[in-house]
Amino acid sequence: NLALKHVRVNPANYNFFVPLKGVVSDTFNVDRKHRAMDIVAPSKSVIKSIQKGTVIFSSWTTGGGQTLIIQHPNDFLSVYKHNSSLTKNQGALVKSGEVIAISGNSGELTTGPHLHFELWYDGYPINPTTFIDFE
Repeated sequence: NLALKHVRVNPANYNFFVPLKGVVSDTFNVDRKHRAMDIVAPSKSVIKSIQKGTVIFSSWTTGGGQTLIIQHPNDFLSVYKHNSSLTKNQGALVKSGEVIAISGNSGELTTGPHLHFELWYDGYPINPTTFIDFE
């Protein structure tokens, strides 16, 4: 399982929040170079931090639009792209489940309102479904 190839932690030891309730429109797939989950939800839905951490990036990117990145304890990093707005600035401390953004359709690499969500561990992209139940 590539998702756990570089992960030396037991997923059962972690309790991550679901960042957005919605319909999964695309899954983590290394062969297609899609290292994320895409979740479709109505525009202006709230997006929550999966775990406590520090916002290390909160700004516009051409491809990802309004993008937010959080550094979490234990070498985890979460990435949230295509938001309509961000509610946290770089350097902000966030709690588990705290609202960090509002969903949208920003950036060039989007096909409609959705959240492009990435989970990284120790510098490697991992399948978010290893830790989060999106159903």
